[in-house]
Amino acid sequence: MNNQIQQRLTGKIAFITGGGTGIGAATAHRLAAEGAQVVICGRRAQVLDDTVAEIQALGGKATALVADVSDERALVGAMLKAADNFGRLDIMVNNAMAFTWGSIEEMSTEDWHANFKTSVDGTFWGTRTAMKLMKGKGGAIINISSICGELGTPWMSGYSASKAAVNNFSRAAAAEGAADNIRVNCVVPAVVETPATAGMLSDDFARRNTEKLIPMGRVGKPDELAAAIAFLASDDASYITGVSLPVDGGRSAVLITALD
Repeated sequence: MNNQIQQRLTGKIAFITGGGTGIGAATAHRLAAEGAQVVICGRRAQVLDDTVAEIQALGGKATALVADVSDERALVGAMLKAADNFGRLDIMVNNAMAFTWGSIEEMSTEDWHANFKTSVDGTFWGTRTAMKLMKGKGGAIINISSICGELGTPWMSGYSASKAAVNNFSRAAAAEGAADNIRVNCVVPAVVETPATAGMLSDDFARRNTEKLIPMGRVGKPDELAAAIAFLASDDASYITGVSLPVDGGRSAVLITALD
């Protein structure tokens, strides 16, 4: 493991949805590097196993459980299994998401609901289960939102609406969990270089215009999101709950609309 990374999470048990790739995989690596036992969850067994193998090769502790986050029984079952295997749950990262492209006029009801099934329903099920497991013990829940939930994005109305719901749900959960020292926060990225954005960012025109919208002039890296998540999961954030933390290169700080 990287000896320069603080060991703030030694002995903690962390569960991460969508943990096989992108922000989820980077978070799994970071939390494991900080000493946590990481359980990653997702639909693709091989992808999960590859990430687990990478973490273990670096000396970290990781296991995988296959579950579709949009399936309540599957997700809750995986979380309960992890808590039973390791005795408790200390950190929950609701990272899995889904999004569909299309104008409002063209979007089908099925596509609209697809955005909510994973991002909102999955976050609700994950948070509810985590709060029950953490009650009386405390813990940290980090929900991954999006700048789309703050600003709105044309042709991604369903995704934008679902992430806005995640933001406000997280604030309500923070208020309810505070008495039990269960902290609930959001991390709010702009565009991050992940497999989900690879198609868009592979086009030079799209990348250039995306970067123009960001004051720092570049898209984010999964490791940068993972660092923020690790902070919110740690005792360094012991008095922080109910916040939506932008990790977006300054995108949310300014209104920029000019494109080529």
